[in-house]
Amino acid sequence: MRLLACTILTIAAVVAAVSAHAQTYDPNYPVCLQTYAIGGGNIDCSFTSLAQCAASASGRSAQCLNNPYFAQGGRKLLRQRGVY
Repeated sequence: MRLLACTILTIAAVVAAVSAHAQTYDPNYPVCLQTYAIGGGNIDCSFTSLAQCAASASGRSAQCLNNPYFAQGGRKLLRQRGVY
């Protein structure tokens, strides 16, 4: 009985590990290309500018968007008084 329970837990752990998805947004690039397809879309965050992304999106069912997880490279955002 213990062997059966251990086997089931091992199989469940392997299945859970295999089905885990990688992070969609790459924090190293500021612009992402989101493509649309019948079977599902894709997000590719490997662009350094909107112009570069727009050139890749041209003629396809796709759009460019700012990467919400882009790491600012250590830059600190300064907030001025009265400006939010």
